[in-house]
Amino acid sequence: MTIIQARNLSKSYRISEKQPGLAGSLRHLLRRVHRDVVAVDRISFSIEPGEFVGFLGPNGAGKTTTLKMLTGLIHPSGGELQVAGHQPWRRQARFLRQITLVMGNRQQLIWDLPALDSLQVNAAVYGLEPIAAARRIRELAEMLELGPELQRPVRKLSLGQRMKAELLAALLHSPSVLFLDEPTLGLDVNARVRVRDFLADYNRQTGATVLLTSHDMGDITALCPRVLLIHEGQLFHDGSLALLTQRLAPCRQVRLELADLHPSEAFAGFGQIEEHHGHLLRLLVPRDQLTERVAALLERFSVLDLEVGDPPIEDLIGVLFRSREAAARGDSP
Repeated sequence: MTIIQARNLSKSYRISEKQPGLAGSLRHLLRRVHRDVVAVDRISFSIEPGEFVGFLGPNGAGKTTTLKMLTGLIHPSGGELQVAGHQPWRRQARFLRQITLVMGNRQQLIWDLPALDSLQVNAAVYGLEPIAAARRIRELAEMLELGPELQRPVRKLSLGQRMKAELLAALLHSPSVLFLDEPTLGLDVNARVRVRDFLADYNRQTGATVLLTSHDMGDITALCPRVLLIHEGQLFHDGSLALLTQRLAPCRQVRLELADLHPSEAFAGFGQIEEHHGHLLRLLVPRDQLTERVAALLERFSVLDLEVGDPPIEDLIGVLFRSREAAARGDSP
């Protein structure tokens, strides 16, 4: 059974345009000029129960607008949409009990109260019995490595502790569908890793479906086997992150630490040299020739260390988005 189904989903806004200055203000008052802005343009996709899907796009691409339609915060302008068997914009109680939305730049915890007080309020809103709520809070707090922090006013928590408490509040009612918008925004490296580990464990243990947007590609590569790419309101890729990487990068990076110094000319024919400083060498090698080229390198040179990997995914996707922008402007590739 598909848990999220979107067909030709669209959202447009009518805005009024105002020219600067007093004359522009008078014209705006007496005879307004309107135009329609398309935020999401007929996108279609489906997500199965238990999937962990990344939703990527540059700023203004339509990601947050799509999430707001999926959670019922705004009504679509067109198309069909079902989440967990419901039409989100109807905001039915049964639907709201099955979903949650976490936004990294928004908070639901009361600033001056201990986080535990806000959690108890949330439990009452969702009709959880006190004993069941206490058990649920204890289980999630253990998974999130939260303890005494829940007794402190929210304003005294670090950003990482506050984000984990926000996640706890969002998951208190055991939702089956999670919409996460930049959940690691502003967190340091250690806090990001802990939040990622928690989300992966939660998805694995509960079978919850997760749709994640993030500008941190570390979140996407660590959590999302599948990605949706959106640009200027249009969905243009839906599939495996690994296959996307292979399509965007027909070559793999080979990093070598050599025992001896060699001129760059010595590596002609092994691949495209990206970097060569002293004993360190980085080559781009076609995927279908990787085994042959690496074996030849090991046979001809004394190699102290070797590493094979893909170019950084954030660089690849950045190039993809820039190429679409250039195509939209009509620039030559």
